[in-house]
Amino acid sequence: MSRARVRHVVALAVVVAVEGSRAAHAQPTRAMDLQPVTKQVAANGLSFPVADVGTGPPVLLLHGFPDDRHLWRYQARALVDAGYRVIAPDLRGFGDAPRPQDPKEYGIPIAVRDVIGILDTLGVQQVQLVAHDWGAAVGWRLAADHPQRVSRYVAMSVGAPGAGTTIEQREKSWYMLFFRQTGIAEQQLMANNWELFREWGRNPIDVDRWIANLSRPGALTAALNWYRATGGGPPTSAAGPAPQVQCPVLGIWSDGDAYLTEYPLRSSGERIKGPFQYIKVTGASHWLMVDRPAEINEKLLAFLVK
Repeated sequence: MSRARVRHVVALAVVVAVEGSRAAHAQPTRAMDLQPVTKQVAANGLSFPVADVGTGPPVLLLHGFPDDRHLWRYQARALVDAGYRVIAPDLRGFGDAPRPQDPKEYGIPIAVRDVIGILDTLGVQQVQLVAHDWGAAVGWRLAADHPQRVSRYVAMSVGAPGAGTTIEQREKSWYMLFFRQTGIAEQQLMANNWELFREWGRNPIDVDRWIANLSRPGALTAALNWYRATGGGPPTSAAGPAPQVQCPVLGIWSDGDAYLTEYPLRSSGERIKGPFQYIKVTGASHWLMVDRPAEINEKLLAFLVK
């Protein structure tokens, strides 16, 4: 074997050894147990469970249906390790939060007041915001109506208001009309060990946690009240006129989303005043932060600032 060939083989062996070592020492994305860092926070006349952990610039995480603060277990670990303070509440009607049974006690404006009250009680004047599904619908309004409280916004799955509705989105949104059928939706979703709910969710990772939460007295009705609220509107692109959001916004949508189409989020930059970036994640479901935690964490850390 020639000397050149020997050097090539040795160099290749070194590369293989280094990459193998890296793979062997690579750490999987770690989840954080948010229960030990959860406390009760008074806001808007109610008391909300809020995970509050870490030091540094605060990042507010808002979940949607049918989730709770534990949706963000992978992002919380990455953010805290990167030097951020994570604030993740259960929104009203979800998880361990209060569960009013009257739909009039729900809606985006009410949820915005809840979130502002939580931040006020915690003494937090400004946050960087990451939100998903109904939480993202709340996030668009929060960033628009309280610009001094939100410096940067990551909207997942749900686009800025004003995009309009296509026939494709109407077809995907069939369940929203079903969820508004009081009593009927509850009965059919729970039937046969939650068979329809399991099929709707398409999420074997979290479905048992969802069902455990929603099986508690009044919990399913409370969560569905987000769809039944007067003026609530569905979280396709958030309901209402285009928001005058001025802060930088990152939109993230996943091509496996069974409920929301791409256009409302991808086009959000046309309907806001601030700078806008868009990322499409391939091969992930609506719950992209659970399906692709490492990829989502990388995108968040590249966008958020200290």
